Amino acid sequence: MSKVKIGVIGCGMISEVYMKNIRERFGNLELVSCADILPEAAKKRAEQFHIKACSVEELLSDPEIEIVLNLTIPAEHAKISMQALKAGKCAYSEKPMAVSWEEGEDLIAYAREHKLLIGSAPDTFLGDGLQQVRRMIDRGEIGKPFAAQAFMLSRGPEYFHPNPSFFYQSGAGPMLDWGPYYITALVALFGPAVKVFGAGRNIFPERSVLSPESPKYGEKFKVLVPTYITSLIEFKSGMLVTLTLTFDLKNAYWESNMPYIQIYGTDGVINVPDVNKYDGPIEIRREGKETEQIKVQGYFTENCRGMGLSEMAHALRTGEPFRTDGHLGRHVSEIMLGILKSAENGEPYLLRSTCRQPDALPEGLVAEMYEEE
Repeated sequence: MSKVKIGVIGCGMISEVYMKNIRERFGNLELVSCADILPEAAKKRAEQFHIKACSVEELLSDPEIEIVLNLTIPAEHAKISMQALKAGKCAYSEKPMAVSWEEGEDLIAYAREHKLLIGSAPDTFLGDGLQQVRRMIDRGEIGKPFAAQAFMLSRGPEYFHPNPSFFYQSGAGPMLDWGPYYITALVALFGPAVKVFGAGRNIFPERSVLSPESPKYGEKFKVLVPTYITSLIEFKSGMLVTLTLTFDLKNAYWESNMPYIQIYGTDGVINVPDVNKYDGPIEIRREGKETEQIKVQGYFTENCRGMGLSEMAHALRTGEPFRTDGHLGRHVSEIMLGILKSAENGEPYLLRSTCRQPDALPEGLVAEMYEEE
């Protein structure tokens, strides 16, 4: 099958690994051009990867491009993806797919009506680490899972990002920035959710740029979103999951020893590896046995960002379904928005959307699926 041609809109930090993987890892993709609201950012990536830099309008009007990879800031994801769809392109965005219910609905409806594909990150749940956890659960290695706890306890991105203020504006914050990794992993492991509860606070209403490499070092900015959020998610399967996310652990206190996700089953407990990565290790404890640490090995253990995009391109050529589709992205977005809404009004939020639980990748999947020529 012929390669699917990709145009990238948004040339910030995350674009480098995507472009590198498109070029080196996923043989069914071809990187064609890139654009950014800052022309110098597009020029830098274009020179790095020997592709064409252009305006957003030029990229969207290029008949060669089949999928737009949307790596803009979260508040712009739905807008840029809709522009891509209206230009006749399929769209795959960084997380979250949308920052309102209406945006997610509009994207899915337009894509369906015009027979286009819409998808979104994260695709980390496709990595060998989380896929091995899924197979362990499906095999009944901890009996029937009934509950889990999940934690992302960290200092904020102002410590490493050159321009971190957007992380603290509407459309971002720890829930919409880190939440997609956790909630997508949970939906992949346990299926769709039905109800959420949330509570949150803005702990430090003003922050400073603290990345030593940033030209804005020391510049102060306002925080407009909750930065400590705790929630309870009730799944259709009966699973109950508590999820706590924060950007508020500063300085010497920011390294937490809490598990990323700890799953409780009738016959054991699993500690899930970092949901922002693709590898392990995995820990499992069974009654009467010592904790066993399982090393994860496989092709999909390194930073495989773009794996979901590659599967979407495969679907574009074959008509087969793909796992990071818009229904998953919309459901994950609504779970996060529902938690924030519940935190705001103190009431439980009943989910309107649902999705299919993504199928597990077949054990021993060969890399050729993502290396087509």
